[in-house]
Amino acid sequence: MQSISQIISTELQVKGSQVDSAIALLDEGSTVPFISRYRKEATGGLDDTQLRLLSERLTYLRELSDRKQSILSSIEEQGKLTPELKKKIAASDTKTRLEDLYLPYKVKRRTKGQIAIEVGLEPLADLILADFSRDPEAEAAAFIDPEKKLNESKEVLDGAKYILMERFAEDADLLAELRQIILQQGVLATHVIKDKEQDGEKFKDYFDYDERLSTIPPHRALAIFRGRREGVLSAKLDIAGREHNDPHPCEAAIAARFELPYRPLDEAGQVAAGKWLTEVIRWTWRIKLQTQIENDLLGDLREVAETEAIKVFSDNLKDVLLAPPAGQRATMGLDPGLRTGVKVAVVDSTGQPLDDTAIYPHVPKNQWDKSIATLHALIKKYNIELIAIGNGTASRETDKLVKDLIHRHPDVKLQNIIVNEAGASVYSASEFAAKEFPDLDVTVRGAISIARRLQDPLAELVKIEPKSIGVGQYQHDVSQVKLSKMLNSVVEDCVNAVGVEVNTASAALLCRVSGISQTLADNIIEWRNMKGALTSREQLQNVPRMGEKTFEQAAGFLRIRGGDNPLDASAVHPESYAVVESIAKVSRCDVHQLIGNAAVLKALKPADFVSEEAGLPTVIDIIAELNKPGRDPRPEFKTADFKE
Repeated sequence: MQSISQIISTELQVKGSQVDSAIALLDEGSTVPFISRYRKEATGGLDDTQLRLLSERLTYLRELSDRKQSILSSIEEQGKLTPELKKKIAASDTKTRLEDLYLPYKVKRRTKGQIAIEVGLEPLADLILADFSRDPEAEAAAFIDPEKKLNESKEVLDGAKYILMERFAEDADLLAELRQIILQQGVLATHVIKDKEQDGEKFKDYFDYDERLSTIPPHRALAIFRGRREGVLSAKLDIAGREHNDPHPCEAAIAARFELPYRPLDEAGQVAAGKWLTEVIRWTWRIKLQTQIENDLLGDLREVAETEAIKVFSDNLKDVLLAPPAGQRATMGLDPGLRTGVKVAVVDSTGQPLDDTAIYPHVPKNQWDKSIATLHALIKKYNIELIAIGNGTASRETDKLVKDLIHRHPDVKLQNIIVNEAGASVYSASEFAAKEFPDLDVTVRGAISIARRLQDPLAELVKIEPKSIGVGQYQHDVSQVKLSKMLNSVVEDCVNAVGVEVNTASAALLCRVSGISQTLADNIIEWRNMKGALTSREQLQNVPRMGEKTFEQAAGFLRIRGGDNPLDASAVHPESYAVVESIAKVSRCDVHQLIGNAAVLKALKPADFVSEEAGLPTVIDIIAELNKPGRDPRPEFKTADFKE
């Protein structure tokens, strides 16, 4: 039997030793960004995507393993654990398969089948199964017993039917076979619910629609599920091309599994029990299993659709977060509106608010010239270089206003750029914004956010719940727990890929750094407010609750520019400073002279600096970082890229 490590290594197509090392690091509390960046020797260079998948599968397989042990103990206590069953449970690779195996042994409320067993009808069921030539009606007569409320043969046979139905429906191998039949041959058909045509106009493509279950793309599946949830659509699974009176392949599979006569395949009715057993088979499928199998497969379809949709959301979010930053340039943010006016906020090169006002260039006030004059005065006063215009209501009209301003005043040298304002209103009304700007109106906070997200999209957008940034359709149709987990992982990976300037970062940005909690982020802010700017990474260890393990996880992602040690502004981890000093010594220059010295760094042989503490991948990374210290993985900001 494969171990969890072996299963994951097979799925990821990597070595078992890589998986073992990654699991050990995760269990020690190391974060994915830290492992992927600073523990390449241990994991053989697993990247953050592989590590996320590994972590997810590790959790699932461990939960599966724990459930197996619980089920084995339960069945063993009942005295029903056979070597064959134990082997099947150990080999089950999904929670669905495991629960199917456990189904016959679950403690459940009294069923019709159990009641029939209690009144002594199981021997009749076994008798008919053992000999199909026996007439069920005749055999049932011997079990009539008014004291047991069995007054006629129909009641007796119904009891025997319920016993067999439950026996068939609890066969794990049969359940797996039936799911496969419906998955391969099933068609999902949807229809509009009567009198819902007008209310559900947006779902008109699915008013009379059918498609093979196995080929439905995620976006269509999510649309169908939404339509069903809103009471507009009905959805039903059936077999492709099957006429109403055709033998159902799932009924035939039940018959084949237990070697039973099935009248649609035996129209002559050659055995006495054939008709009755056919009814048992039909009831087993139509009453006992069809809805269960349908719900299972639609659940699987939803899960696959959600997974794909969440991946799209994640990719979109990553693109937004890693958009080119305009950098430290004085910027004006415009939050457009018609009747309510355009909110204006000016921020300096570090994003601190300098001024704010409101203008009314559009209907109904139409103060076009006055608005241009107001903006021009602010631009001249604060040397504005960029104007960020939110892409909400009246954004095009406001963009036209700014273009007219530039045309009228050729003396101003600035660029107007429309930016995505999704989430700005959420931020402006948030507790974080209230704490950051307690004396400013929410509308002004929104304009500030629009300006800042042009200066540094990542630093500003981390203040907003990822789901509020607007990264795709059907966000509310997927598992909100899974969506939040994945989007938060994307934010974490982006923040740590870019790095964080510890002396200027907000608490919202700091708490996304590997190993840093919200409490610790607040402590760092409080520390620098009380003590002044940090001048070295070492000082971080004096911040309350910054333990040794947390410092190890976070230090490489925190930057201190202009500090005591130039390496503190780079992605070189403090644990590797000795390697840099060794390189500097061999190169006969100090660390300051080494950083950015392409000629010297290019001539180095990484293998010469490999040690017990730093393997070859680490040394290669260090040399690359020294060549371009603190490099930003985001593309360079070019105003031309934002022109229409």
